[in-house]
Amino acid sequence: MPQRPLVGIVGSAGAYGRWLHRFFRARMGLGVIGHDPADARSIDEAELVRRADVLVFSAPIRHTPALIDRYVALAGGSEAGKLWLDVTSIKTAPVAAMLRSRAEVVGLHPMTAPPKAPTLRGRVMVVCEARLRRWRPWLADLLTALEAECVHATPEQHDRVMALVQAMVHATHLAQAGVLRGQAAQVGDLAAVMPFRSASFEMDAAIIARILSLNPAIYEDIQFGNPHAGDMLQALGDQIARMAALVGDGSDAARAAFRDEFLHDNRIAIGEASLAEGNYSYERIGYLLADLAAGEALSVHLPEDRPGSLRALLHVFERHAVSLSSIHSSRTPEGEVHFRIGFEAGVDLAALGRAVEEIAAGRLGRVLS
Repeated sequence: MPQRPLVGIVGSAGAYGRWLHRFFRARMGLGVIGHDPADARSIDEAELVRRADVLVFSAPIRHTPALIDRYVALAGGSEAGKLWLDVTSIKTAPVAAMLRSRAEVVGLHPMTAPPKAPTLRGRVMVVCEARLRRWRPWLADLLTALEAECVHATPEQHDRVMALVQAMVHATHLAQAGVLRGQAAQVGDLAAVMPFRSASFEMDAAIIARILSLNPAIYEDIQFGNPHAGDMLQALGDQIARMAALVGDGSDAARAAFRDEFLHDNRIAIGEASLAEGNYSYERIGYLLADLAAGEALSVHLPEDRPGSLRALLHVFERHAVSLSSIHSSRTPEGEVHFRIGFEAGVDLAALGRAVEEIAAGRLGRVLS
C-alpha cells in the first residue's frame, strides 16, 4: 500500500465524481485522476487502471456492474494489492462485480446527494467491507476525513434496508405527486395548495420538490435496480389498499380496525423511545419552518471563518437595539456559509437599516438580502 496513493475515479465528470475529486485533493492531499466519457480531457481507461492505487466507481446504478466487469478485464490481474470502491445506491451487484477482481473491495453508500459542504459531516454513510486487509488503516483514515456517521452492513442487508429507506420513501412521495397532479383541476397546483399547508404537508412537499429537482435516472434506478424494491412496493400498496377499504366501509367496525391496525399496532411496533425521538425531530423541523416563514429577515455571509465572527455580528444588532427572533445557518451551492437572521415582529426598520450599513461599512460580513 503506497504512503500517498493515487486515486482514480470512474465517472469523474458526474456530480459525485466531481465532489470526490475535490474531497481527495483538498481534504486528503492526494493526487486524483479520472475517466468519464462526458469529459474529453479525462485519461484513457487502461491508463486509469494501470496508474490508480485506489479506484472509485461513481457511475449510474444500472451500468455499474457491467462497468466494473470491463475494468476487471482491463486490469487483467494487475489490480492485486490495490483497493476498489464504489459509491452507488445499490450494493449487492456492484460489490459482487468488484469481488471478481483481485483487488481489495469495499462498497460505500453516502446517504446524500453530493453535499455543498467539503465533508459528509452530519450525514450517514453505509460501509460494506467485502475484502479488506492491507488497506484497512487507509480506509479508516478515509472514513475519518469524510466525517460521516458510518454504519456497517453486508451488501444484502444494505439493499434490503434501502428498499425501505430509499425506495419506499421515494415511491410514497412520487405517488403523492401523482395524486396532487390528478387533483389539480379541482384544488389547483401545489403553489395554490401551499397556503393551506400543515407542517407535515410542507415537509412532504419539500421532499417531493427535492426528488423531482434532481437526476431522474437515480430515482428510477433505485426502484428498478434494487432486487427487494418490488416486494416493498407491493407491501406498501397492500397497506394503502387496506386503509382505503376501511375508510370506504365507514362502519364503526372499520373505524375500530383502523385504530387497531394503523395506530395502536404500529405504535407498539415502533416503540416509545423511537416515537419520542421522532416526535422531537418533527417539532424541531416544524420550528425551523416557522422561523423561515415568519417576519423580517436578512442573510449574511461572514467571510472570515474564525472564532468570534458571529459574536461580533450579533453585537452590531445589540448596539442598534434590534431584537433577533431566530438565527440559522445554511450553505450555498458554492459552499459559503450564510446566516439567516430573523427579527421580531414590528422591528424598527430604520434601526435595522443602520445595523446593515455598519456591517457593510466595517466589512464584517456581506449582507445578501
